Amino acid sequence: MDIALPAASALLAAYLATGSFPPLIPFIIAVIGGYAAITSSYVYNDCCDMDIDKINLPNRPLVSKRLTRNQALKYALFLFLVAGAAALILNPESFVVLLIAVATISIYSAIAKRATFLSFVPVGIAYGLVPIGIWLAFDSTGVLNIPGLFGVVPSYGDILPLPAIFLGLMMCFTDWGFTLSGVARDIEGDRARGAPTFPVTFGVPGTAKFVTLMWVVGVVASIAIGLTAKIGPIYFAGALLAGGWMLTQSFDFMKNPTPERGGRLFLQGSRYRGIMFGSLILDVILCIFVPAYAVILW
Repeated sequence: MDIALPAASALLAAYLATGSFPPLIPFIIAVIGGYAAITSSYVYNDCCDMDIDKINLPNRPLVSKRLTRNQALKYALFLFLVAGAAALILNPESFVVLLIAVATISIYSAIAKRATFLSFVPVGIAYGLVPIGIWLAFDSTGVLNIPGLFGVVPSYGDILPLPAIFLGLMMCFTDWGFTLSGVARDIEGDRARGAPTFPVTFGVPGTAKFVTLMWVVGVVASIAIGLTAKIGPIYFAGALLAGGWMLTQSFDFMKNPTPERGGRLFLQGSRYRGIMFGSLILDVILCIFVPAYAVILW
């Protein structure tokens, strides 16, 4: 997912803006930058959660001392610098979005998780900003008009088109469901360390209901991406099949609200997004290569 998300975002943005593939070098830079930004947040979060992970996930590299905290922080900083360089090269607007996303996810990792049951909120917002930052590398808002390495990125109409907005919303809502199912898995460690997470505050059954609601909204947003972008049937088939399967798993979590079931749903969420973004990538490629395919549904 960490590679598929920026790749799908870049392909869809370029296709809707120009009807063709994005330039190869900017595309590669965008995928590397998106991957680095996402991975940096994972590493930094692990550095902040070492005491909790000693209880929940004792085999993680930091907790098992295969990696020191100082080494992990340096790696997180390196990844952030890679992401920042990529954003500045492509479009300084993307860099602004990156800074907002990093600040938001850092609030979660360093502060919010141990302060409020709403700590999941900044996580979804940060991940929802990832496809927006990638999108702006190929279709600018036209607000800053500051050139990157390849010049000023053109604006092809709206400040942010509806497919980009729904892509960001889909990531935000599904990540709230994704994150909270993982937090439900970690409830004992969070409770032992005094972290007032959503599952600690409302219990796993209450969390399962909220998680399911988030997945329902996320799946609806995924369909809205296809409707507003007017892409082909392969995307809709992937989004509907994967979405239906994911909702079935979420309802099963409601029926079996245990930390272990939450942990399985956490992993299943990654598979869902992998299938959905894979379907989007394949669909956009077909839309570009086979113009007749692009209008099958329209």
